Amino acid sequence: MAGGAEWRVKIQKISNKVQKNIYISSISNGLMALMPILILGAIFSLINALKIESYQAFLESSGLKTFTSMPMTVTTDLIALYATFSIAYNFATQKKQQGFSAGILALMGFLLVTPKGLLDDGATAAIGYSWLGAKGLFVAIIVALLVGTVYVFVLEKKFYIKMPKGVPPTVEKSFAALTPGFLMAIILLILSAIFRATPYGNMHEFVFNIIQVPLTSLGGTWWAMLVCVFVIHLLWFFGVHGTLVVYSVVGPIWVTLGLENLQAYQQGLEGTNIVGSPFFPVYVLVGGAGATLGLIITMLFAKSKRYKTLGRLAIVPSFIGVNEPVIFGLPLVLNLRLMIPFIVTPIITSGLAILLTALGILPVLNGVQVPLGIPIIFNGWMTGGWRVGLFQIVLIAISVAMYYPFFKKADAEALADEQAAEAKEREQAAVQA
Repeated sequence: MAGGAEWRVKIQKISNKVQKNIYISSISNGLMALMPILILGAIFSLINALKIESYQAFLESSGLKTFTSMPMTVTTDLIALYATFSIAYNFATQKKQQGFSAGILALMGFLLVTPKGLLDDGATAAIGYSWLGAKGLFVAIIVALLVGTVYVFVLEKKFYIKMPKGVPPTVEKSFAALTPGFLMAIILLILSAIFRATPYGNMHEFVFNIIQVPLTSLGGTWWAMLVCVFVIHLLWFFGVHGTLVVYSVVGPIWVTLGLENLQAYQQGLEGTNIVGSPFFPVYVLVGGAGATLGLIITMLFAKSKRYKTLGRLAIVPSFIGVNEPVIFGLPLVLNLRLMIPFIVTPIITSGLAILLTALGILPVLNGVQVPLGIPIIFNGWMTGGWRVGLFQIVLIAISVAMYYPFFKKADAEALADEQAAEAKEREQAAVQA
């Protein structure tokens, strides 16, 4: 046990370094802050593109189709803009600097490097949607971190216009942002000129083809997902929030893949990415980390009072993916007896989902970002229809089968301990009598 505690400390130190890295945490926190935008866009996508012929005919004939499609154009279709501001804002605030100015400057920088065109009149400049959505997400991340770094450096070194005493703080902060803004504008304009001289033509094309496509292709493979699932649950076993640690690294890739599927769904097509942001809550978190819904169902039929009580307390939260009461209350952390099902069960559920999707038995998930708190089965229906919801019932059964033989021994030991304690209490009562 001492060795396990030593390993736990080492792993926690490594995970803390990853989570506390300002660049990784800025990306992670910045993207997490976009969840309301992603969820709203996804829900309206579902409303607009629900594949029921009579429903679609009604939307078209009533003219509602025009309005139900509008929210997507200002949410998920502009996700790169929101991400640019949010990531730069988080970066600056973590450095104890004014985040709003950093976000605005980053947004300006993103628009500087984004290619423009002309409308049909040949005179009006315009920016197309192509690079403002999922395709521009990696440029958004790069620009946000670059602007955030320069902005913080200039302010920390006090290389900015200082205002006389008595000037309102808001005005002073605005003038302080002039120097880093001017500097970033020059840097990004130089970068734009350099990329224009290349075969790619602009920064977006270069990043998309050289960085984003390879990373999303790599992150979207079945083995990459299974490796992530393994690492996440190994970290959880040692008491580290594995989901947060791993998502900090792969989150941008999964979000991009999910948004690509969502864009296809909006057009009435099936996505091509089996792995994406909805995959994890639908197929991996079957009752929370470790796919523990099966374990909790098993606990409802436990013979020991301890586990039966815990099962009753945990069953409702588990249906919405919250299982911390079991992870830390059972506990599952450093529990060698339940280590195998805790790590292996989510690998089996996700691996089986990948296989059946590749075979065409299950549909590719539509990219709808499921809000936290949507119960299992229903979230499967939202992201893939009745087949995914039905398959989740199978996954729950698999979870029960995986955990039952391991939990049965733990329950027998707990029952024996309870019976021994009760017998001791009776003996003490008899002596006192």
